[in-house]
Amino acid sequence: MTVTDGRTALIIGASRGLGYALAAEYLARGRRVTATVRGTGRTGLHDLADSSGGRLVVERVDITVPEQIAALHERLAPTTFDLLFVSAGVTNDPEETVADVPTETFVHLMVTNALSPMRVVEALRDLVAPDGTIAVMSSGQGSVANNDKGGFEVYRASKSALNQLMRSFAARHADDPRTLLLMAPGWVKTDLGGPAARLTTDQSIPGVVDTIESQRARGGLRFLDYEGRTVRW
Repeated sequence: MTVTDGRTALIIGASRGLGYALAAEYLARGRRVTATVRGTGRTGLHDLADSSGGRLVVERVDITVPEQIAALHERLAPTTFDLLFVSAGVTNDPEETVADVPTETFVHLMVTNALSPMRVVEALRDLVAPDGTIAVMSSGQGSVANNDKGGFEVYRASKSALNQLMRSFAARHADDPRTLLLMAPGWVKTDLGGPAARLTTDQSIPGVVDTIESQRARGGLRFLDYEGRTVRW
C-alpha cells in the first residue's frame, strides 16, 4: 500500500483520458487527490476512489457552468491544495477550418478549452498554497511559432487562446508566488487524441508529473512539454 506524502492535488476533468491518468499517477506517488467528473454517472474514477483507501475524493462540476464552479469552491473551501491541474478539453473534426466550421462548434471549443479552464483558475486559485502550482493542460498545437503544418485549425486556436489567457493571468498576478504551468502532454492515445497518437498515457503522464514536480515552488509562468522542454509560444 502506498503511504501518503501529505500533499494534495485537485484535478479538474478526470473522468477519463489524461485527467484520469493524472489522478492515478498522483495516487501512486502517495498524494491525496480530489478529482472531478462532469456527469452524474459512475466512471472509472469512482472505481479508482473505491480502491484508494480514502485518498481519492470524487467531486462533480461542469466547468462551462460558472455557478457549478462557485459551488465547488464553496465545498472545497476548507482544503488547501499543493496543486490545481485543469485537464478538461474537447476537439472537433481536424479537417474543419474557419471557412467551414459551424459557429456553434467554434464557440463550444473556445468556451470549453480556453474560457472555462481560466474561469476555474480564477475561481479556485485561493485554494492553492502560496508555494503551490496551478497548471492547465495545453497542447503543442497551441504554439503559434511551431504551426508550420496547419490542421486541427480550430483546436489549435482554442489552445492558443488558453495560452494567451494564462499569460494575461500571470501578468495580472505578477506578485503571486505560485508556479503557473501550461503543460503539453504530447500526442496521446485517448478519446481526444485518437488511436493513431504516438504516445500512451503511461508514456506521457509520468513525464508530465515529473515536469510539474521539477517546477515546484519556482514561481512564474512556463510552457513546457511532458519531457520538461520549453515549448515555443
